Amino acid sequence: MTTSYNPLHDPENDAHVLAPSLPQAIERARKVLDEKGRANIHDRDAMIRAAYGLHYVLAALLAALDEEENGQ
Repeated sequence: MTTSYNPLHDPENDAHVLAPSLPQAIERARKVLDEKGRANIHDRDAMIRAAYGLHYVLAALLAALDEEENGQ
């Protein structure tokens, strides 16, 4: 399927997220959330970078939670 835009995440082309430890994932999520929360909402590029950064930190956090839940 072709689109007229580039999606934030393309599972066919993007690397698989490796699960960090849960404490590492939480620490990184807090850091990135704080950092991206200060981005200029009127700056298109800043918002794209924020969305990209938050997407990947959230994916890593969920991967860490899945690992924790599965006892791995």
